[in-house]
This record gives sequence, C-alpha cells and structure tokens, in this order.
Amino acid sequence: MKTATRSLEMETEIWLRILHPDRELTPKVARALLGLAFSPPEIARMGELSAKARAGNLTPEEDEQMDDIERAGAILSTLKSKARQVLKLSPQKS
Repeated sequence: MKTATRSLEMETEIWLRILHPDRELTPKVARALLGLAFSPPEIARMGELSAKARAGNLTPEEDEQMDDIERAGAILSTLKSKARQVLKLSPQKS
C-alpha cells in the first residue's frame, strides 16, 4: 500500500503542475478545483460496481474499472484538499 500511496502522491503533484505550471496554486485555480466532481452517470456506475463487488460478482474488466475510478477519486480528493489549504491561507480577493 505504501507504493500505491506514493504513486498517488506523485500523480497528484503532476496534475498540480499541469493545472498551474511554475507557480503555487492561486485561489482562482483552487476554487476551480473544488468545483470538479464525478458526473451523475459516473456516480451511478460507481454504485453499480460497488453493489456487484459486495456480491462478489465483478468481472475482471469491472474490477479494473473500479480500481481506475477509485484512483481518480483519490487524486481528486487530494487535489481538493490542497485547494482548501490554499483558500484557507490566502486572502479572498484573488
């Protein structure tokens, strides 16, 4: 799990550089990050996959899809956490 956590941290840092290269996150970018979310169809699919996983009925492809969704969710969660930190530390004018 330590390697998976490190990999997520690295991916998050890469996304931060893509979203705002060469600078710290600005409040404007932080607010935009907080607005990101899975779409309603994606949320519904997550529910379907979770139910199948609990029942032990996931196909290998669905298991891989679930892993991908969980990874994306973890990265999104970390990005939002960093965004909240920026907004907490910065004045509201930017």
